[in-house]
Amino acid sequence: MSDQEFAGLAAVVTGGASGIGLATATLLARRGARVACLDLVPEVPEPLIGVRADVADDDAVRAAVAEAATALGGLDILVNNAGIGARGTIEDNSDDEWRRLWEVNVLGMVRTTRAALPHLRASAHAAIVNTCSIAATAGLPDRALYSATKGAVLSLTRATAADLIHDGIRVTCVNPGTADTPWVARLLDAADDPAAERAALEARQPSGRLVSADEIAGAIAYLASPRSAATTGTDLAVDGGMQGLRLRPRA
Repeated sequence: MSDQEFAGLAAVVTGGASGIGLATATLLARRGARVACLDLVPEVPEPLIGVRADVADDDAVRAAVAEAATALGGLDILVNNAGIGARGTIEDNSDDEWRRLWEVNVLGMVRTTRAALPHLRASAHAAIVNTCSIAATAGLPDRALYSATKGAVLSLTRATAADLIHDGIRVTCVNPGTADTPWVARLLDAADDPAAERAALEARQPSGRLVSADEIAGAIAYLASPRSAATTGTDLAVDGGMQGLRLRPRA
């Protein structure tokens, strides 16, 4: 029998129609939660509920969160997962591209959290989990813009946890390493030598492989669970040891 630790709870997952978001929504539902997935193309399998939303549009976010809360009968858990990527050094992206990523990766979380707060304040088990990145804590080459947004997400997570602790709302984030997701697959497809690029991404993680969406979903579920009621303002690395380990080369 599946663990039903989320029975009676309602969750919203942004970017919930694919990759990490869909894996998270599926796991929460399997463990008993009622789950709505906010996405630009909200095509999700039952019992998940799809709600169209563009996190770069405040009015759309407010309407989508209200629709989801009504459909779910409340809101206890918010997973801020929607995000987009970019390659390049600090010289390589235009101001417009910087603004585009900031609108989605940072302000998107601000908008969704802001819209969800009235519902979360009414919950006895309120939790917000943000999808951050190893890019927030490690200097990765050719990722200046993306890293800047994720560094902001990490700081935003901690500051928001401090602001909301007396409202009974926990705020945490996960820091995935390079994950085997559709976005990474698109990056690999665009590389001159996809096989070599994949091998390089696998090699920089001490585990020697990419992280799976299901592994990240498991970490998000741990942080969102009422069983983690003493955990707030923290980040959890799911990166095959990339953040903390410094291995000697094998002989």
